[in-house]
Order: sequence, then C-alpha cells, then structure tokens
Amino acid sequence: MSGNSSTSFVVLNKKARHFYEFLEFVEAGILLSGPEIKSIRANKVNFHDSYVLFRQGEAFLTGLHIASYINAGYAQHNPDRERKLLLHKREIKILREKTAQKGLSLIPVNLHFSKGRIKIELALSRGKKLHDQRDDLKTAAILREALREMAF
Repeated sequence: MSGNSSTSFVVLNKKARHFYEFLEFVEAGILLSGPEIKSIRANKVNFHDSYVLFRQGEAFLTGLHIASYINAGYAQHNPDRERKLLLHKREIKILREKTAQKGLSLIPVNLHFSKGRIKIELALSRGKKLHDQRDDLKTAAILREALREMAF
C-alpha cells in the first residue's frame, strides 16, 4: 500500500462486467481471520460464482474462495466458508429488498484496502443476456480497431 493513497486494490473480479450489468455499488467490511488476510495480500482469491446471501437479518458472502495460507501453522481456515459482511441493519434491509426483485443479485466486484482495513465492493447487478454480452464484445473490438487506426 502506498503511503499517500488511502485505497489500494488487491483483487478485481474481471469477469463480472462481462456477465452482469451493474446498477449500484456498495462498500462493506468483511469478517476475516489472520491467515485469510495474508492470502488476500498474496492475491490468492477467486471470485468465481460468489454472491451475497441474506439470512436472519445478516449478510453473508458465499462462494468466495480464499486459498489457505502456507505458513499459517495450526490455524488453517476453510477456503470456501461463508464470510459475514459488516453492514448496518438498515443497509442490509434495503439491499435484501432490492435483491428480492426478479433477476437482481449482489455480487463482489473487488477487494481492496481502505485505511488499513480490507473492504469489499459489492454491485447490485442484473445478469446480461448472451446477445448483450456479444454486443459488448463487438463494441469493444470496434473501439480497439478505431484507436489502432488513429495511432497511425
């Protein structure tokens, strides 16, 4: 983490933008153990199929894989366990109501350090249809080609 920056990105969910249309962003704390933090610093995180689940008035991140830290000793953690998200009750209530709508889900976009603490950025999102994904790829290819032509 650089000295003059208050936020530094550790891990990005690069495929999320391909599969989902983001509607709204929320930043939350995440309850982690010591070896998990060391694994996150080493970029040993996989966002594949992770999402937020609401249960008993609390929010849990499911499907986030944080690899075991090699030097953890006896304090190994379960890499695929559910992790509690640190949000206010009113935020949880609002997000639960929004995700109850058809087709909306809350997915992690990135993990980052903010003032020495690990935060997770979540996106309220709607899944893209296959033709929307193809349109996005086509638009990106056209833009890339135009930039290449302008460079010459």
